[in-house]
Amino acid sequence: MADTDPDTTDETDETGGQTATDTADEADEADGRTAADTSDTTADPFAETDVLLVGSVDGSGGKTAVALALATLAQERGLDVGYAKPKGTRLRSRVGKVRDEDPMLARELLGTDDELHEMEPVVYSPTFVEGAIRGMEDPDDLRAQVRDSLADVAADRDLLVVEGGDSLATGGVVELTDPDVAALLDARILLVADHDEPGDADDVLAAAAQAGDRLAGVLFNRIADADYDDVARDVAPFLEGRGVPSLGVVPRRSELAGVAVGALADELGADVLTDAPDDTLVEGFLVGAMSGDAALRHMRRRSDVAVITGGDRSDVLTAGIDAGVACLVLTGGHRPSGAVLGKAEAAGVPVLSVNTDTLTAVERAEEIVNDGRTRDERTVAIMRELLRDHADVDEILDGV
Repeated sequence: MADTDPDTTDETDETGGQTATDTADEADEADGRTAADTSDTTADPFAETDVLLVGSVDGSGGKTAVALALATLAQERGLDVGYAKPKGTRLRSRVGKVRDEDPMLARELLGTDDELHEMEPVVYSPTFVEGAIRGMEDPDDLRAQVRDSLADVAADRDLLVVEGGDSLATGGVVELTDPDVAALLDARILLVADHDEPGDADDVLAAAAQAGDRLAGVLFNRIADADYDDVARDVAPFLEGRGVPSLGVVPRRSELAGVAVGALADELGADVLTDAPDDTLVEGFLVGAMSGDAALRHMRRRSDVAVITGGDRSDVLTAGIDAGVACLVLTGGHRPSGAVLGKAEAAGVPVLSVNTDTLTAVERAEEIVNDGRTRDERTVAIMRELLRDHADVDEILDGV
C-alpha cells in the first residue's frame, strides 16, 4: 500500500470543495442574472426603442403633420422608425367600419409593412365610446391590447412615433388618455399647440401638468405672422420659466391650414352648382343667420371662409359673393335663383348644396377642416421643411 501524505489530501479536499462550491455558486448567480435579464427584456418590449408621443393641446394643432414629419426626419438620419396611432379618431363612418386614414399614410411615407390593426388597435368611434360607457369594454384588456400591438410595431426599431388623440383627454372612458398611453409605453410627450390669444398659455400649462415628468416640451405650430414675434419673444420664454421647454415656433402656412373647396365638397357629399375654381382653401366658416348688410361686414374681414346658410337667403348669398368668400354652402336642399348662381360663377365663387340642415352642415364642415383632410405626402414634406427651419429637431429626437 502506498503511503499517503495526510496534509496533501486535506489540502486537495479542501481546495476541491471550495472550488466546487464557488463554481456552483457562481453558476447559480450567473443563471440568476441571465434569467433576470431575459425577464426584464420580456417585461419591457420598449426597452430598446425610444417612444415619442405627439399630443395636441387643443385638438387642432396639426399634430398629424408634425408626427409624420418627425418620423420621416428621423428616417432620413438612418433610423428605423415606426408609427402608431393607438386611438383611431379620424373616421369616415360613425360606427368605425372604415379605419383612420393616418396610419395608411404613415405606412406609405415610411415604407413599412406593419399591419394596420397593430398600428391602430382601438377604433375610437362614437359607438365605441357609447359601449365603453355602458360597461361593454374592459380597460385592462384594452391597455394590454394597445401595449401588445404597439410592441409589435416597435420591435427592433430605433424610434416609435405615436400620435395622440384629438386631445390629451381623449380615451379617458377606457383609461387610455395620452398620458395613460405614454406611461404604458414609457414615452416622452411632445405637445403641439396653437396660439391665437394670451389665454392660450393657460391651456399649455394645463396640458404640461397632465404630461408631468414625461413632457419633452411644447412645439408652437401654425402661428400667424401677426402673433409670431409675441410667441417667440414673450410666450415661449415665459413657459420656459414655468418648466415647459419650448422646442420651436412654426409659422402658419396657408397650404397646411385648411381644406380645398373641392375636398370640402367631396367630404360633405355636396352638389356643386357653379363652374368655378375648387382649389381655394377654406380655413373657417361663417353662418349666414344675420341680415345681408351685417353678414357683409363680417365676411369682408376674411376671404378664407365658407359661408353656410339656407339656399333661400339670397341677401346673404349676394353679400358673400360681393365679399369674395372662398365658397358658399347652401343647406336644406334649396336652390337659389339663376341670377344668384350666375353672379357667383362670374365672380369665381363656388356654390355647394347639401340636403342637411344648417347646424349639421356647420358641425360636419368644422370637423373636416379641423381634421385636416388635406394630409398627404406634400403637406408632410412642407411640415418637414418648417421643422428643419423653426424647430429644435435634435432636442425633440434626443435619446434616439
